[in-house]
Amino acid sequence: MLGYLTRRLLLIIPTLLCILLVNFFIVQAAPGGPVEQAIAKLQGVAGGAIGAGHTETMNTGQSRASRGLDARLIKEIEHQYGFDKPLHERLWLMLKNYATLDFGNSFFRGAKVTDLILQKMPVSISLGLWATLITYLVSIPLGIRKAVKHGSYFDIWSSTAVIIGYAMPAFLFAMLLVVLFAGGTSLSWFPVRGLVSEDFDQMTMLGKIADYFWHLVLPVASLVIGGFATLTILTKNSFLNEVTRQYVVTARAKGLSERRVLYGHVLRNAMLLVVAGIPQAFISVFFAGSLMIEVIFSLDGLGRMSYEAAVSRDYPVVFGSLFIFTLFGLLIKLIGDICYTLVDPRIDFSARNA
Repeated sequence: MLGYLTRRLLLIIPTLLCILLVNFFIVQAAPGGPVEQAIAKLQGVAGGAIGAGHTETMNTGQSRASRGLDARLIKEIEHQYGFDKPLHERLWLMLKNYATLDFGNSFFRGAKVTDLILQKMPVSISLGLWATLITYLVSIPLGIRKAVKHGSYFDIWSSTAVIIGYAMPAFLFAMLLVVLFAGGTSLSWFPVRGLVSEDFDQMTMLGKIADYFWHLVLPVASLVIGGFATLTILTKNSFLNEVTRQYVVTARAKGLSERRVLYGHVLRNAMLLVVAGIPQAFISVFFAGSLMIEVIFSLDGLGRMSYEAAVSRDYPVVFGSLFIFTLFGLLIKLIGDICYTLVDPRIDFSARNA
């Protein structure tokens, strides 16, 4: 197992390198870079018009976005953002800095990318961690119950609820919760802005904990609604598949109680597929599912910051966030493999060549 973990950890390096290289060249080829953004701000041009101005050039070789500006000023802007260097030098400088976890400074936020990521990380981790935890705490018992009561009225009406949850997008459910419980009607039970209240620093420790979870109720519920449906059906089907196996029939023939059969034998084998989905579930909530939720509930997390950086062509923030997302995702997948062995010790990754 130690050899397998070592190989996987070493494989992270070329994986990160390949992802950074591909995205570096794609982003560099996209119109409307930070230089054009800065020139447009000086000229009072809207950001949406930059793309066309970037590609159309005048006879002198200047972009249309820079028409009317002093050439020395344009050179200073290019030097400020590092675009006075050739492409290969910018790439080498970025890779060299990233090797020491130096992501540089944001072009437009006036702060180090590392500080920005650390500042936004608590929001994204809070959403991803609690949404994943609650999803599994609800889905696994519900899926087991549905498998045990397969075909009953409980299975039918719970399946209806699961289907509705699966069909409803997280952002739509979030807006519904806002309307119902956050001032859209006569009920105003939960806040819709921020992760904590403005007077958070003056609260007691117990008050801070209560305030923190009070703010998380609606956004976490919005993220859970779609994830629990898929996991519930997966858990149910895994149990139904294992219940028909010969070892279950043998265990029942030996006189073991139904509880012992289900939770002593079936659970371990059925949970393999469920455990395999933990990394994907957490990554999808942490990276993909939180953007709209952060916008709706005015949460300043990594998803929102990365989106705004991509729109404004803030390359250091874009690549720094991409690096953290990729590294975090690869490590979570490795943790998923370790969970495999904890659930079923018969699995031996050290026997694999990969």
